[in-house]
Amino acid sequence: MSFGDKIKNKAQEASGKVKEKVGDATNNEDLQAEGLADQAAAKTKQAGEHVKDAAKNIKDDFTK
Repeated sequence: MSFGDKIKNKAQEASGKVKEKVGDATNNEDLQAEGLADQAAAKTKQAGEHVKDAAKNIKDDFTK
């Protein structure tokens, strides 16, 4: 996973947490749900990047 992707994913996750908290504080269920969705999307992207990294590492091990 590139460093830039890690930062983007963490920023999306943090933004989602803020939206969720603001939604909680203002009793705005739509904003809260949007925050949770942002967090889930960021975590899914991170998981996909980890799979790519693992596949690259396996490939690198075989080409040594």
